[in-house]
Amino acid sequence: MCPTGFLGFVKIGDREWSTREINVLRAIGALFAQLQARVVAEERLRFIANHDDLTGLGNRRALLEYMEQRLAPGQSGPVATFFLDLDRLKALNDFLGHTAGDNFIRTLATRLREHRDPVDMIARLGGDEFVIVPAKPMDSVEAELEATRIQELIGRRVTVGDESVSRAASVGVALGVPGETTVADVLRRADHALLAAKSGGGNGIAVFTDTMRAQFELQDDVELNLRGAVADGSLILHYQPEVDLRTGRVVALEALVRWQHPTRGLLPPGAFVGVAEATNLAGELGRWVIRTACAQFSDWRQRGLANDVVIRINVSPVQLVSLDFVESMEDTLRRFGIDGSSVCLEITEHIVVQDLTRTQVTLRGLKRMGIQIAIDDFGTGYSSLSHLKALPVDAVKIDRGFVQRLGASTDDLAIVKSIVGLAGSFGLGVVGEGVETAIAARTLVGLGCYRAQGFLIARPMPAEQVEAHLAAGRIPLDLELPRVPRG
Repeated sequence: MCPTGFLGFVKIGDREWSTREINVLRAIGALFAQLQARVVAEERLRFIANHDDLTGLGNRRALLEYMEQRLAPGQSGPVATFFLDLDRLKALNDFLGHTAGDNFIRTLATRLREHRDPVDMIARLGGDEFVIVPAKPMDSVEAELEATRIQELIGRRVTVGDESVSRAASVGVALGVPGETTVADVLRRADHALLAAKSGGGNGIAVFTDTMRAQFELQDDVELNLRGAVADGSLILHYQPEVDLRTGRVVALEALVRWQHPTRGLLPPGAFVGVAEATNLAGELGRWVIRTACAQFSDWRQRGLANDVVIRINVSPVQLVSLDFVESMEDTLRRFGIDGSSVCLEITEHIVVQDLTRTQVTLRGLKRMGIQIAIDDFGTGYSSLSHLKALPVDAVKIDRGFVQRLGASTDDLAIVKSIVGLAGSFGLGVVGEGVETAIAARTLVGLGCYRAQGFLIARPMPAEQVEAHLAAGRIPLDLELPRVPRG
């Protein structure tokens, strides 16, 4: 250890130092050395407590302390906060190894330090997440421009070993007002903005807005209260008829879950199903839907209202790969006295490719009970011919986005025509979703797709309203359909 100072002692009188005096001086020197070592250790501990060990940047604790100061009353604002997430860093780790990934992050940290004002806070929260809080006040326009500059800086190539690599970054931006906004609020908003920036596939920038606030408030509300909704009876099912466009005959009913929220009113599935899947509630919600739909369908059957109708039920990825799903379906059908051929389970295309092997096993088990299988939202780009050939599928439902634009888009017409032809070549049924105009219905019939559902035919409705259509057996349609030759 290098000396950091000197102590001088003067002895008055006899110039000779006694052994006792020398020992005292040595003891004093040792005490000072111990004190110095303690000071150095404490400084080291303070540094470790406030800095990331990989990069030397500030850590979460340092970030929170800095933001508390910046957001204190009387400080200049607005205070911009940039939440950064490197896109696909895992791919770099998988290809070059974690050491290379660490070297990349160190180089990136050095680059950020060199190109930022020394008084700015740059923190690494772990993994591939960083937060930058400039000392300079910024409004939303300035902050978005700054986010673009940060993104460009991160995107420059880095030499790691023998490779020259780069990673894009998604950036979420939030603003805080000193004396009004808390640190927790700003970080939560920046995190929400980051999720929005990443939702487009990465390399995005999003500034937190009031619209985003409402969206995430709803999400938080749903996450907190959905589990109780499954148990307290506030979930309900609506049913949307599917008809033969040539006759209006009701051929199927799709069960669609709704949530009668105590303060937000009737929520559609898009408002809460995604949250259920993200919070491990999808299985519980899915079982409730299947059980409730089968109970209602059984009641209709017993009253002679749905003898020639199929009940369609959507299945989540969580349910499909569950080891006991086939057994659970068998128990449900037996409990309500329903034959499997009267039930069609609908799966989306992206489920098919998540775990093809497990999906095959599950679907084959369901087919042994006679249950029909349909691929929902077909044509959105995930599935392939090989998957259709490998899976025991009975029908495909053309994604509503293509059907809604029939009559206005030649590209969508070509896609729908291809899907109908593809289904025919595989011996599959085909259903058009999202029929909202007469021209769309006429076009489907002209292409050979006779089964459809959509707002033009009937909106999803409560069970008691469906019964009138079931009793009539058909829904009157005035589509001016072209004459279809028999045979």
